[in-house]
Amino acid sequence: MNIVLIRTDCRHFRGDVPCLPHKQHGVHCDACTHYQPVGRRILIIKLGAIGDVIRTTPLLRRLKSDDPTCDIHWLTLTPEVVPSLADHIYRFELKSLVQLQGMSFDLLFNLDKDREACSLTGLISAKEKKGFCLDLHGRCAPLDEDAREKWLTGLFDDVSRANPKSYPKELFEVCGMVFNGEDYLLDPPIQREWALPKGRPIVGLNTGCGGRWTSRLWAEENWIALAKSLQKAGCAVVLLGGEQEEARNLKIASASGAHYFGAFPLPTFMSLVAACDLVVTAVTMALHIAIGYHKKIVLLNNIFNRNEFELYGRGLIVEPTQSCRCYFKPQCTEPIPCLTTLGVNSVHSACKTLLALPE
Repeated sequence: MNIVLIRTDCRHFRGDVPCLPHKQHGVHCDACTHYQPVGRRILIIKLGAIGDVIRTTPLLRRLKSDDPTCDIHWLTLTPEVVPSLADHIYRFELKSLVQLQGMSFDLLFNLDKDREACSLTGLISAKEKKGFCLDLHGRCAPLDEDAREKWLTGLFDDVSRANPKSYPKELFEVCGMVFNGEDYLLDPPIQREWALPKGRPIVGLNTGCGGRWTSRLWAEENWIALAKSLQKAGCAVVLLGGEQEEARNLKIASASGAHYFGAFPLPTFMSLVAACDLVVTAVTMALHIAIGYHKKIVLLNNIFNRNEFELYGRGLIVEPTQSCRCYFKPQCTEPIPCLTTLGVNSVHSACKTLLALPE
């Protein structure tokens, strides 16, 4: 058979195996009505952590809005949270790195300052690169002036403290764009029925912050008191957390009567967050999952610049009355931790405001 035309620029073209339209309909390129030419080829490097990957998804929303034909590739440590709007999603592993180094892109965004991500920026071919790279000494450096300001906030605490911009705004500026309020983007959660009461607001209390960041840890007795007060106000309360919070959540559940279903793999955990109407959390992965699912949020913040957080009008930030001196520190170094001055009443009041609970 004489094959006259092969459309290698088609979105369906595979190169090594038949494309889906051919398998389904037997068509060849010269008479195919399913032809979809691909626009710019774009690579996003955003490896982790999970919350940072999720809060990079507004960029994906903008890129596809500006050019629906663009072909987006995303390299990450957690493919599970990258939306399916991305055309190609790669786990950070050897076979993916080999493949990407053999490809060429129109535009590359490296939005991580980690050395491995910055090194890849130099190794992968692209007509234009934005974000961060390695300097001659093997250290992170901005690729251009658009990335310089975000680079500086990572070098100096006083510069970071004075930053008036949210993370999405900074992210868009690094990419040479203007942030217009683009929201997070997550695929729908897995379907699972949770044994939670109907007809009552469901409040998720994410009680931990990982084993490393103990400076963000609110006391167990506070979570117990908050759970009791919210249930008294007519809410159903469910405790959220991973394996590190298992013992903590069991104690809180026993003392307060709140629901606790256990620790789960990431997709199931995301489903449980999606079942909530409001989530109370410190700065954690759960915060960004809740934002991605458009939940109301009460954010307990102490060690970060509050301007960093874009809650899209769906949340409130509650902070201790005592100023935090442990900026960006995993462990508190003060004799009296600032979080001891964050009262339960303040957090309950924020929940009541967002849920419009009666007095």
